[in-house]
Amino acid sequence: MADELTTLEQLMLTKLRAREASMENDLREFVSIPTGTGYEEGLTRFRALMRERLTALGAEISEIAGDLRPSWVTQPNQRGDITAPVALRAESRAARAGRTPRVLITGHLDTVHDPYGAFQSLSRISSTRATGPGAIDMKGGLVIMLHALEVLQECGVEIAWTVLLNSDEETGSLHSARAIRAEARAHALSGGIGLAMEPSLPDGSLVLERLGSATFRIECLGRAAHAGRDFAHGISAVNALAQRILDAAKLVDLDAGTVINIGPLEGAKTTNIVADSARAWGNARFRDSARDAMVERGLRAMATNAQSPLPHTNIEYEANRPAKPEIPAVRAIATELATIAHVIGEPIGFGKSGGVSDGNLMQAEGLPTLDTLGPRGGNLHRSDEYIELDSMVPRCAMLAIFLTRRTRVDQ
Repeated sequence: MADELTTLEQLMLTKLRAREASMENDLREFVSIPTGTGYEEGLTRFRALMRERLTALGAEISEIAGDLRPSWVTQPNQRGDITAPVALRAESRAARAGRTPRVLITGHLDTVHDPYGAFQSLSRISSTRATGPGAIDMKGGLVIMLHALEVLQECGVEIAWTVLLNSDEETGSLHSARAIRAEARAHALSGGIGLAMEPSLPDGSLVLERLGSATFRIECLGRAAHAGRDFAHGISAVNALAQRILDAAKLVDLDAGTVINIGPLEGAKTTNIVADSARAWGNARFRDSARDAMVERGLRAMATNAQSPLPHTNIEYEANRPAKPEIPAVRAIATELATIAHVIGEPIGFGKSGGVSDGNLMQAEGLPTLDTLGPRGGNLHRSDEYIELDSMVPRCAMLAIFLTRRTRVDQ
């Protein structure tokens, strides 16, 4: 019965409950490895650890070289010399044998946290809650994934799974997008599904719909001049940029789900020189491809050509995460998970998010993808980021039982 656990499923739940302390220990180890953006020493260590665990499951491991990202994306507070990180790919025996149904499970090793900062370890702050850099986004999800796959193997449940782990999700997956899309496309062609180990919403709800995201840069060029001796001869790129920022703000339409946010700014180096260049980096969010195109048109309309009088405006735009609308196939996956969650005592609901994930890329390639299989927690990207430790076992059981029911190859 769908609303009851089979003997096998009850055995898996029992085994996972016995792993509760082991899950927390793994989480503590994972969190203690600093994997902030571009910190290759920590990312290499974490990648090696994941390789070891996945190899022990009989997976064949490979690395996929990352692509270079556009140079203009680099913001003033970011390094421009970061080597494109590799993506780690692991394929189970059943997947290598061409068995079906197939499932693509994705996750990211990187966090947003400073590898040299004070926030470096997992700390319990109550009987059920702990804080730590990346604890919920998304090292807790990786712990869940590993333990679910390990218990499935212990119980003799064969799944045709592929795990793909990238190291640049927090900066838009520009290095790894091609690899993710290719893998998702291959799984879609075989009738597979996609799961991503991003955290659930704070109340445990699964996200069925996400906005899309784009990165853009507005660059203005003027004419430098001494502010005291020759002010009238100067043409301020900073003033021009300020106007363009206000123009960009007019594209915001909250009712339509369209957001324009300007972040880092770069302008004059001193106050006594009229600035000849200024830049602003921004992020756009949109509900569908039509609104994406509308935002891009609106921003590019600000651009000027080289023959026009100063100040000039140049626009760069990269829609790196397509919108992820709710589709029937994803609703069906979520409904199955909700049924399992109810049986094991972890009721869940459904929700939406303005955030984006690699699930956006996967579903854009035709692969039905649910991307909030991770544990409960909150304060993502903050120095008080936390995970609800008591959600790890039930969320892991939910994943393991779902994989048994939906993707077991010997059914």
